[in-house]
Amino acid sequence: MSEAVVWGALALAALNALPGLLGAWRWYRCESSRGFWVLLRVAQVGAIVYAVAVGALAAAGRSSSEELFYLYALLPLAIGFVAEQLRVASAQTILDQREIPNAQAVGELPEDEQKEIVALIVRREMGVMALSALVVVVLALRAAETAHGL
Repeated sequence: MSEAVVWGALALAALNALPGLLGAWRWYRCESSRGFWVLLRVAQVGAIVYAVAVGALAAAGRSSSEELFYLYALLPLAIGFVAEQLRVASAQTILDQREIPNAQAVGELPEDEQKEIVALIVRREMGVMALSALVVVVLALRAAETAHGL
């Protein structure tokens, strides 16, 4: 069973590495990417599935001899939640920098300014979420490393 938990953690790392690296590349090149968002959501579902599997094993009495394992296995859920909150706040940050009172006011701007603001928001959101996916990669690798005795 320990091998399955390790392989699950490695799969979670790989699932998050894809959107993390793609998002970082697209962020660097100032390009948006629908594929990034699809991969990110798949990776987030992977984190939920992994956490549920680890929780089910713990409920069944199978526990790791390394207590940090649970931190590494469950922290990706918290990282995803916090990253989503930061993603939402990033849009408001862009609006505040431009002294735009709300999202509806963007619609009153000239079309080229609207597109620029939307591109800035999407880029910042992608950067936040790509970084969170890369953090999950590190946590999943640590979970694989500490999954002893399951």
